[in-house]
Amino acid sequence: MKIPDPKYCILPLSEAVKWREELRRSGRKLVVTNGCFDLMHRGHASYLRQAAALGDELLVLVNSDASVRALKGDTRPLVSAPDRGYLLCSLKAVSRVVIFDAPRCAAELAALRPDIYVKAGDYTVESLDPSERQALESCGAEIVFTPFSDGFSTTGIIEKIRRTMQH
Repeated sequence: MKIPDPKYCILPLSEAVKWREELRRSGRKLVVTNGCFDLMHRGHASYLRQAAALGDELLVLVNSDASVRALKGDTRPLVSAPDRGYLLCSLKAVSRVVIFDAPRCAAELAALRPDIYVKAGDYTVESLDPSERQALESCGAEIVFTPFSDGFSTTGIIEKIRRTMQH
């Protein structure tokens, strides 16, 4: 089986927009989600698989290292953005990745105009970032929340490692 090199699925936004337009012309539905994806775990894999099943292609917007630091603090990320993107691209569910620098991805959502936007079930429409929600509503994207996988979190993994190292 020929497996494409994951580094080729990480695109700058301008290339992702061109790809998105090709999808639109061919009648294919684009699903978009976003996040830090700092330490990949089963919850991420389940979430991405569910998101991909909602359309024809899944694009993941990944926070840059500076963006993760702004959101999570100086000790994060543990894994660099290019490496997080590469790992995401290695998953069958993920078609493309765009790494973005701002704390929020409203500009990327506005440019990509997804058919469907997915977040985990620990979010609601009301708890979405207002600028991201506005970008999604402006393009008519369907907003879907997948069931949350309890017991799987990067923060939980980090805490478990810290506890283990203290003993």
